Amino acid sequence: MEDGFAGSRPLFRADAVPEEVLLVLSSWPDLNGARTAARLLVEERCVACASLIPAMESIYRWKEKIESAAEVLVLMKTTFSQYPALELRIKQMHPYEVPEILCFPVSAGFAAYLSWVEDSCGA
Repeated sequence: MEDGFAGSRPLFRADAVPEEVLLVLSSWPDLNGARTAARLLVEERCVACASLIPAMESIYRWKEKIESAAEVLVLMKTTFSQYPALELRIKQMHPYEVPEILCFPVSAGFAAYLSWVEDSCGA
């Protein structure tokens, strides 16, 4: 068992990825708005895929008050080179004054999926 992944080494990419894949999270106030934004971001090739997780509740401090809201979490898969365009488009489309945009590098994953993300975000 090499690296804890028996027989999967050729499919698992933990090496330096030519085009770094990123996971970006953003919460939206409603499903329709999240769905519309997700579709546009895929059409514009800012993201390869956007997964919507409805029925999330957020509790947060805003302007010195504790607030809570039902929200939709959007998980977006993109590339390092597409991130600036993605961030700009989210800020343009998002109804919040300060939208949540969190970006995490993907350090490893299924090689075919990572390649698909790269290809889907290409121009």
